[in-house]
Amino acid sequence: MNKRFDRIVAIIFLITGITFMIESRNISSTAYGSVVGPNVFPFILGCILCVLSCRLFYETFKYKEKESESIQFNYKQFFIVLISTILYALLLEKIGFIISSFLFLIVCFQTMERGNWIKSISISLGYSFIIYFVFVDVLKGTLPGWSIWF
Repeated sequence: MNKRFDRIVAIIFLITGITFMIESRNISSTAYGSVVGPNVFPFILGCILCVLSCRLFYETFKYKEKESESIQFNYKQFFIVLISTILYALLLEKIGFIISSFLFLIVCFQTMERGNWIKSISISLGYSFIIYFVFVDVLKGTLPGWSIWF
């Protein structure tokens, strides 16, 4: 890891998280048919981003000084994840949250670490169903469910 790069990124993420938290307060607090308003998740994600960026900044003090490291960029993996993220956003309402999240996670897991399909499938299915259940049944929000049509 590069200490200087990680510190700069931690500060940028902290500013981004604070901006999410501040700007989420400008979003309406309720939505039609939902107890959870559209301002809740941006605020929570902003809080999480702030906490993680503070942790990243703190951990940069533990880095050992190393000689110059050569950084290898994985452009192929980056573009696969970028394209799958765009497709996830485009297909979310068409094929539903559970199926699109499952497919998105499978692609990302297999891009990062090939093989171990059972682990990838079980984590992807578990995430998709648990998040859907928590948001729809517990928080009484709305998500596109099983609407498959081609």
